[in-house]
Amino acid sequence: MTNINEIQINNLKFYEGKLCSKNIVLVESGIGKVNAAISTTLLISQFKVEKIIFTGVAGAVNPKIKVTDIVIGTDLVESDMDVTAGGNYKLGEIPRMKSSYFKADPYLFTLAESVAVKLFGSDKVHKGRIISRDEFVASSEKVNKLREIFSAECVEMEGAAVAHVCEVMNIPFIVIRSISDKADDEAGMTFDEFVKIAAKHSKSIVEGILSIMK
Repeated sequence: MTNINEIQINNLKFYEGKLCSKNIVLVESGIGKVNAAISTTLLISQFKVEKIIFTGVAGAVNPKIKVTDIVIGTDLVESDMDVTAGGNYKLGEIPRMKSSYFKADPYLFTLAESVAVKLFGSDKVHKGRIISRDEFVASSEKVNKLREIFSAECVEMEGAAVAHVCEVMNIPFIVIRSISDKADDEAGMTFDEFVKIAAKHSKSIVEGILSIMK
């Protein structure tokens, strides 16, 4: 990244600059859905970004997905949204929203898939639903339940909030996750071991997307 200009808004540091000949704004969202929503809203409202690429790590929910594999979200759901006791709602459904399944931008999805397959091979790249919840999932029992309810590929703590903001504010987005653990009873141990590798994978994909984006 070149021509870097650091801008601080409250406790968030944003970095304007150029990467792969594209003008970009980079920010670390922080952990959890609220932090992700705040940083995304600021990117859109203060920096007038036209697209959002959100990356990071996740725990696998699909048992076929291995640690360090890549998941590209077709749609995202806030899986801990639960108003089932208040009416005829399904788990994950947000009242008064047209849809609670936030779909990725087709153009960005195509770019992400093409780049990821070229970098890592088709057997390492998966596409499908990503679920988000304010919880580090580390339970085989819970993973199996989430897979059954949502048919999800992986679980993390921010992506659906980013997607929700982009949906409301009409901004194209894509969420890409590198798998750091299996979200099972050993997730805490494998997360620390593989998170740095997963972060490098995310960086490579973002640079690849920017290099071919029009």
